[in-house]
This record gives sequence, C-alpha cells and structure tokens, in this order.
Amino acid sequence: MDINAKIVSDMVANDISFVTTVPCKQLAGVIDAVEASPDIYHIPANKEDEGMGLCAGAFMGGKRPAIIMQNTAIGVTINTLVTLTQFYRMPLPMLISYRGELGEPVACQVEMAVHTKALLAQLNIPTYHFHREEDVEELDKILKYTFMCNKPVAILTDATFWKGY
Repeated sequence: MDINAKIVSDMVANDISFVTTVPCKQLAGVIDAVEASPDIYHIPANKEDEGMGLCAGAFMGGKRPAIIMQNTAIGVTINTLVTLTQFYRMPLPMLISYRGELGEPVACQVEMAVHTKALLAQLNIPTYHFHREEDVEELDKILKYTFMCNKPVAILTDATFWKGY
C-alpha cells in the first residue's frame, strides 16, 4: 500500500471524518488521497490557524478532525493551539511536512526547521518524526493516542519520508 493510501486508511480506521489542509508540495499526494476518500469531509484552508478553527468546530459538532499542514506555519498557530485546542482538550492529529532540513532548496524554510521541534516541545505537544517510509506503521497508534488523551499531536514528515524535495 502506498504511503498516502496508508495514511488515509489509518485516518478512516480511527474515525477521522473531517480533515482540513493547507497546500504543500510534499503533502500533495496525501491531500489528493484525502480529497478522494468518500469517508472524509475535506475542507481546504487558507491558513493553518484557520484550519485549526475549522477542526475545533468539527470536533464540537461530534466529528474527529485532523489537519495537514507545513511546519513553517507553526508560529502562526501557537495562539490557536494553546487557547483553543489545548485549553478545551481537543484531540488534533497534525500531519506536518517538516521543511528545512538537509537538501532544502528554499532558504526561508530552513529557519523555521530550526525552531519547529523546540516550539512544539515548549507547548508540551507530543511530537513524532517520520524519516523512513516504514515509520508510517506507527500512525495508527499515534492517532489512537491523540484521541485517547484529548491532545494535539504533531507528526513531522520530512523530505526523506516523502522521497525528496
């Protein structure tokens, strides 16, 4: 099974029925797979914090949400993560492309990579980093964890996981 199909399959198996996404070249395949899934209501968002607000509304409406986004917007989402998602104990799996590591062709992406893990740690958000294709086998357990403990959880997926830039 390809990575994108596995991710969507694990989402559906964990009753995730609402996914919002922000465009990203690395995440394009999984975004297309989400869009094609008849079991997931997909709403594209203009900004990551806006997407988190959509996820909060879906959660309050009885859905299990997830967001797919880039790490470069972690800074924009801090207030929403703390004052909405964490304060109200909303589970939110965040599948995040981790841009800015070795081989990154866009210089401005590198600076946010330096801060991403530290910001997530400061917010006490459990963070998992997928480097290899086989790391996707952990996704099901991670999704179960986030809904069991009602927390946001970050799943960082780097260029190696997605087979390059």
